[in-house]
Amino acid sequence: MAADPREQIEPLLNSEGWELLASLGPYREDEAFELNQRLRKAGHSPELVSAVLTQSRLRTKAEAKFGEFAREMLFTQAGLEQATRLNVAARHAERFARAGVKHVADLGCGLGADSLALASMDISVTAVERDEVTAACATVNLLPFPHATVVHGDAESVPLEGVDGVWLDPARRSTSTSGTTRIWDPEAFSPPLSFVESIAASGKAVGVKFGPGMPHESIPAGCEAQWVSVNGDVTEVALWFNALQRPGVRRSALVIGPQGAAEMSSGQDFGEGPAPEIGPASGYLYEPDGAVIRAGLVADVALELDGHLLDEHIAYICAPELRDTPFARAYRVLDVMPFNVKALKQWVKANNIGVLDIKKRGISTTPEELRKQLFQGSTSKKAAKAGKPRSATLVLTRIGETRVAIAVEPVKV
Repeated sequence: MAADPREQIEPLLNSEGWELLASLGPYREDEAFELNQRLRKAGHSPELVSAVLTQSRLRTKAEAKFGEFAREMLFTQAGLEQATRLNVAARHAERFARAGVKHVADLGCGLGADSLALASMDISVTAVERDEVTAACATVNLLPFPHATVVHGDAESVPLEGVDGVWLDPARRSTSTSGTTRIWDPEAFSPPLSFVESIAASGKAVGVKFGPGMPHESIPAGCEAQWVSVNGDVTEVALWFNALQRPGVRRSALVIGPQGAAEMSSGQDFGEGPAPEIGPASGYLYEPDGAVIRAGLVADVALELDGHLLDEHIAYICAPELRDTPFARAYRVLDVMPFNVKALKQWVKANNIGVLDIKKRGISTTPEELRKQLFQGSTSKKAAKAGKPRSATLVLTRIGETRVAIAVEPVKV
């Protein structure tokens, strides 16, 4: 049974709890039991010890999204799962700032990540959260910003007079004692998509964050849809209405990585755009970033690379030359083989392959299943006789109705 979030937060909302939490160093799983025993022997209650250790663990986990700010924040497990990464929240806030918005209602603020980013740009924020424990965490997290106010209430019933911008991050998970489960229907979100559209119809500057798997047919007309990926992980699709929508942009992919950020956009609706050329697997194979795929911009990337698709329905690109692009990962094509388990098993043996990375699109076989088949019967003794095992990468896909296996090697531009 999952721990009650209230029991994990309330013991921290006093001087003893807060000071004890602040005294802990980075959380380490291998030291947690010993630390638990030491804190109890020091006279702290089991409830407080459990709360500070849980919060220390969540803070350490949250550093991936919040960096050093995580050390001074409060989290719940469910809230952290849905929280916007701080570098993405900063880009949300920049939209509102560029549009000249002065006061934003953050409806469904969660732990306050987007409110924090907005407030840091001197935008007044009214952060609304229905869950009492999460609202308490947001209140603590926003304490450094006097022009940010947290309201414990329902997003759909808060008056919006006096605000010129609205940001929403609808709850897309249901929470129970056994954990959380994802919700897929936009009308089952809290608040639902229809509520977002009703606010946008009033003319206010509106932005909303949804899960990146949102189907194109669910995205309303008259807004900009921007998919965002961070270090290869597609984190969200944000819909921008009215003053926050950029002229001439219907859909876009924002790719954020170690080298910075890059964006590709289109003013055409979903399903429209350049007709991709189809060609063979040769030269260099490019695997588009997930945000590019979600935004329907694979053909646009193919044109940028002077390349072609292997199949009009599958997001693999081939091009004769190696080019630097932030929108796809490049591989050199080494061999193209029929997708035949027996033949591939012989290929693995002949090339003394011991580590095999398998990528696939358009084929139902799972990498785990195929890897098990290809290495069945092999032994470390046989591998030792053949010399040091090699690593390899295999791409499984379709070209028309033909299933193929493409041996590739990653390249850096």
